[in-house]
Amino acid sequence: MQKRRFTKSIVALGAMTLGLVLTPAVQAQQAPFKIGFILPMTGQSASTGRQIEAAARLYMAQNGTTVAGRKIEVIFKDDGGVADATRRTAQELVVNDKVDVLAGFGLTPLALATAPIATQSKTPMVVTAAATSIITEQSPYIVRTSFTLPQVTLGIAEWAAKNKIKKAMTMVADYGPGIDAERTFKDRFQLNGGTIVGEIRSPLRSPDFAPFLQRVSDTKPEALFVFLPSGQGAAFMKQFGERGLDKSGIRLIATGDVTDDDQLNDMGDVALGVVTSHHYSASHPSALNKKFVAAFEAANKGMRPNFMGVAGYDGMRVIYKALEATKGAGGGDALLAAMKGQLFESPRGQILIDGQSRDIVQDVYIRKVERVNGQLYNMEFDVQKAVKDPGKAK
Repeated sequence: MQKRRFTKSIVALGAMTLGLVLTPAVQAQQAPFKIGFILPMTGQSASTGRQIEAAARLYMAQNGTTVAGRKIEVIFKDDGGVADATRRTAQELVVNDKVDVLAGFGLTPLALATAPIATQSKTPMVVTAAATSIITEQSPYIVRTSFTLPQVTLGIAEWAAKNKIKKAMTMVADYGPGIDAERTFKDRFQLNGGTIVGEIRSPLRSPDFAPFLQRVSDTKPEALFVFLPSGQGAAFMKQFGERGLDKSGIRLIATGDVTDDDQLNDMGDVALGVVTSHHYSASHPSALNKKFVAAFEAANKGMRPNFMGVAGYDGMRVIYKALEATKGAGGGDALLAAMKGQLFESPRGQILIDGQSRDIVQDVYIRKVERVNGQLYNMEFDVQKAVKDPGKAK
């Protein structure tokens, strides 16, 4: 009897010892893997947050909520598009929620506000919206799945020169991406023999385009090049049409933010014929994109995905595959290493996360707004393959 009791004690002690040895590893595998999305869900850029959240939820619905033994937990936070709120939210997500990845960032100032936190905490930060060139240089932990403005501006600048436009005016939002777009368009357009006859910078918040459009009307350029952040295109197009500029002979050319798929049908006939360059259109003819658009619209009461949506979708893919590559172990540096160099087919076409810059390399399309089956679409008619950000192209 005493021997049996002694044996049981040894077994129990062994089990306890084994538990002490294995528990940390087991807990690491069983603990949820947390992704903290910081998005502008309210305010002027709310459409960006709505698109990215919808895309992230769709990716999870299609690919499951467990990766390499880890339950995926996504925390969505609204920063209202205000940098101080972004910084505070990022700090709370890292310190209190102990997220494994930060993601989102609807505007450049929001991404810049978070970069030091990502660096200090060694937390990978997946930028699915903000598009100023310098963003990935602000922290070694930043990976981008959206785009840069120079990357998508080159195409329309070259198209303008090839299509006998000699005199153009520029109009951009007055913040980082707008300055990038303005500089890139001017440099390439002038290099190809064009002349810039005027430059306009509109305020980022609550712009009234009327005085700027009056300047355009008075100057009478052959073309007006425009960049505006996602969410402002519909208001701009409305005022462009109200002032008769669509019938004035001044050609409107732009980056794809202006003819945003999310708002395009609300713009009406004024948008017809507008030529833009961008990296994604809901009308992209690949089988993968058709499946993506159908699923996105079905899950979101007919809402059409835009370039923000596809970047959120691809951002989730990059995170999932990195966690798979680390076999569920995660860890900031290991996750970051597994994100670098990912090459895959996206609904927008083939994309690469450059291993050195951690920025995206992707195709850029030249598109024209056309009516198809009663709806407006950005219809692609030319492409530049595997475009890097010009500043990182060397």
